[in-house]
Amino acid sequence: QAAADYVKAHLPEALKQQLQAYEREKKDSPLSYPAILEQRILAVDRDMVEKFSASHDEAGTTCLIALLSDRELTVANVGDSRGVLCDKDGNAVALSHDHKPYQLKERKRIKRAGGFISFNGSWRVQGILAMSRSLGDYPLKNLNVVIPDPDILTFDLDKLQPEFMILASDGLWDAFSNEEAVRFVRERLDEPHFGAKSIVLQSFYRGCPDNITVMVVKFKSSSGSKTGE
Repeated sequence: QAAADYVKAHLPEALKQQLQAYEREKKDSPLSYPAILEQRILAVDRDMVEKFSASHDEAGTTCLIALLSDRELTVANVGDSRGVLCDKDGNAVALSHDHKPYQLKERKRIKRAGGFISFNGSWRVQGILAMSRSLGDYPLKNLNVVIPDPDILTFDLDKLQPEFMILASDGLWDAFSNEEAVRFVRERLDEPHFGAKSIVLQSFYRGCPDNITVMVVKFKSSSGSKTGE
């Protein structure tokens, strides 16, 4: 919780300020939305690792950011929170890919850094962390087996014509596949929170013991977005 609170307190404001500066001098700037997202995410991780290691606080968090600009959606992901979009035909489109230790690319990187993964209910880096990238987690960060580098994907909204997107922590995805989640929420878009609260409760009823945080963002005809529990 400490790590999530730290990121919440520091990342959005710093990101907002850099994006506003970028918008003012866009034509002359060598930057782009993905570059700004990566810069800010890596900067908040450096600050957090420095601060938390000084107090021996081993907390860590995932990070998932969706940046909407004109008709383009840019999504940055660190860890195993996940974004999924529902296109005009009701299809589930993955907006991010989980950073899990068992993935070949992540496994090779961990091994090159001198680390290992082991299975104890789930695959874990150094037998500890169930994801291979995060913000914070300074002991594993210092070993270079867990990294803060985001994967960043860009989507053309004119092509996808999305109805809504779901941004959620791994608790939801332990209980729902992408396709299931999209079907479930699509039938409940008229509810308060666009069905986010219902899918959180359903995940809980399915026995998920993990953190279940869900945001559903409705596109086009909506006048904003709502947040789940």
